[in-house]
Amino acid sequence: MFFMSSRDGRAVPVVPVLIVAAATIALFAAPVFAQAPATPSAATPKAEAELPSARSIIDRHVKAIGGRDAVLSHTSQHATGTFSVPAQGVVGTVEMFGAANPNRAALKVNVPGLGEIASGFDGAHGWTVSPLLGPMLQVGKELEQSKFDADFYGDLRDPKRYRSMKTVEKTTFDNRPCYKVSMVREDGSEDFDFYDVATGLRAGSVNTRETPMGSMKTTSVEGDYKKFGNLLLATSLVQQVMGVEQKLTFSTVEFDKVPPTAFDLPEQIKALIK
Repeated sequence: MFFMSSRDGRAVPVVPVLIVAAATIALFAAPVFAQAPATPSAATPKAEAELPSARSIIDRHVKAIGGRDAVLSHTSQHATGTFSVPAQGVVGTVEMFGAANPNRAALKVNVPGLGEIASGFDGAHGWTVSPLLGPMLQVGKELEQSKFDADFYGDLRDPKRYRSMKTVEKTTFDNRPCYKVSMVREDGSEDFDFYDVATGLRAGSVNTRETPMGSMKTTSVEGDYKKFGNLLLATSLVQQVMGVEQKLTFSTVEFDKVPPTAFDLPEQIKALIK
């Protein structure tokens, strides 16, 4: 689950809107950044042996947000909020959808003066549409990543989806003590999750994903957890890529009312499918 040109004639970096369209879709499972914290050297074997297991850390987070049964009790989710790039004074709206059986995801960001940037995965096709680059159909590794990241129950970190899970160290992330957990996906790519030592809640992640601009390493900080129905969800997501910071703040979350049409492919994308 989630919960992640030019404007008025002035030049602003293209990176933020491309990240929103191509990379933020990962937040549905994690689930897409503040300044990346310095990571201490790897833990010694003795210290590593004293760390809690990755599974126990993940299970503690799941319990803290409401429990496994609460996560599995929903089959779709819709969230709305704001998107901003503070350094450039860019402010817009964001709308995110997710669903299970099959896993699907959709994202829409509207920025005044630029227009709508959208991306999605409908269970078979991954795509993006933006005023700057037009419609793009994902293929290869990008498509596989979108399929992986669209897992609606990603918070559970199903071990079947990973080659390995390992607690790396106890470190400082977002100025608080956190456990750093290595998650190696079946394709060999490695993600890192950070879990708050005090609360057990996930504090953020470091991920590498393929985007239309190439491979990008992104750091995310999750916070301001609030209760929606039977789940506690992060409503603030600060992201940083290539020195550009963007923030997503969610104000509404609704479960199990997302219509299948929310994941329909745009006509521009349908035209690209042969």
